[in-house]
Amino acid sequence: MRRNMSLRARLLVSATALLVAAVLIATAAIGFFLQRFVSGQIDQRLDAQVMALASALRRDDDGRVSLAASFAAPPFSDEKSGWLWQVREAGGRIVAAEPSRAAAGAIEFRPAPGAAPPRPPHAPLGPVSRPLVAAGKGAAQLHARGLTMDLDGLQVTIAAAAPERAILDPLRDALLPVVAVMAALVAGVVLAIRWQVRIGLAPLRRLRDALAAVRAGRQSHVPERQPIEIAPLAGELNALIDETSANLERARRHVANLAHGLKTPLATLLLTLSEPGRDPDGEASALALSMDRRIRHHLGRARAAAIGGPARTATELKDHIDDLIVGLSRIHADRDLAFTVEIDPAARVACEPQDLDEMLGNLLDNACKWAKGVVRVAALADGEGHWRLSIDDDGEGIAPEKAAAVLKPGSRLDEAMPGHGFGLSISRELAELYGGDLSIGRSPLGGVRASLLLPAAGRG
Repeated sequence: MRRNMSLRARLLVSATALLVAAVLIATAAIGFFLQRFVSGQIDQRLDAQVMALASALRRDDDGRVSLAASFAAPPFSDEKSGWLWQVREAGGRIVAAEPSRAAAGAIEFRPAPGAAPPRPPHAPLGPVSRPLVAAGKGAAQLHARGLTMDLDGLQVTIAAAAPERAILDPLRDALLPVVAVMAALVAGVVLAIRWQVRIGLAPLRRLRDALAAVRAGRQSHVPERQPIEIAPLAGELNALIDETSANLERARRHVANLAHGLKTPLATLLLTLSEPGRDPDGEASALALSMDRRIRHHLGRARAAAIGGPARTATELKDHIDDLIVGLSRIHADRDLAFTVEIDPAARVACEPQDLDEMLGNLLDNACKWAKGVVRVAALADGEGHWRLSIDDDGEGIAPEKAAAVLKPGSRLDEAMPGHGFGLSISRELAELYGGDLSIGRSPLGGVRASLLLPAAGRG
């Protein structure tokens, strides 16, 4: 059985195989006992004929053997029936036979190989019938029984035979309904097994859906109320979810404490160096600014790495973008920018709110810095479980060969613009950690288009 076969397929295949094997064995057993029963009935009839012939044999004064009565009765009297009997002396002379082909000596009977069968219980003393083997034309289809007896010193063989179809035809007539019933039974039980497997695996499907809901942020834990076999698994999953959430929160607190602990001394150092005479050549200020940029960059990486996998939250896109635009419109109030937002209010992404704000804040801030008058934000579902956000401006644009360079840490195309050159790289790393991506290209407005791909959150 293949290792990657589903549990449902494993259960169905194994149960069906066992069922078919059991039905085949049962059918074979029924056929065996039916064959013994039908053969026994035929044997009893043949034995009765043989014993009747044996009791009617006489030997006259001339030494000739004859029958004291006539045995021309059906089915032996009908040659087409295939039934026949024969009485033959040891020398080969046929004393009597029915029908003509037996009388003609075309068929000869010999004792079957093997020991003589035991005497049946309550059988009278005297010769006992045993299976015979027929030889001659058409003899292969005969089922024969008979005996060899001593008649006043003369060995006489009495045989009675029936065609094989006398056994096979009743056996077939009896087995055909049995096989039909067994086939219907197998079909019905297979359907019942499919239904039983479906019902039995339903808790696993519900557990899978609950995990998907946790991952999408629609609920915080999987339900504890589960069948007794699955309840321990649900408990372990909830413990893992709690542990992961606690680790994530601790990592965020550590990052925030580190950021606070480093930013304040650096800010103080930069203020001190800005005083007249503190840094005549500006080298110390340049080093401090470089440290500040590197610290911001690596703190952003550490915070992004704390995600550790797909988010379990569902964050609305439009609300966060609207809030960011309100703040940025005030910061860039002197630019008199026009913002256009084309986003479905129901659009949600599987992303932590603070990480979404950082990514969108960096991209919108860059668009505001370079736009001449228009910034447009749109979001479209890509049909593969993601939302693709497009942030366009109508600025001067960027050369295609420089588009990839601006995503590198510390890269800035215009040193005159405020910033440190790490916002785009941190945004890209955050997007990739959520299973998305960030790319820079040409905007239909003439400026830059930042295309941010983020996983869609399931609907609650």
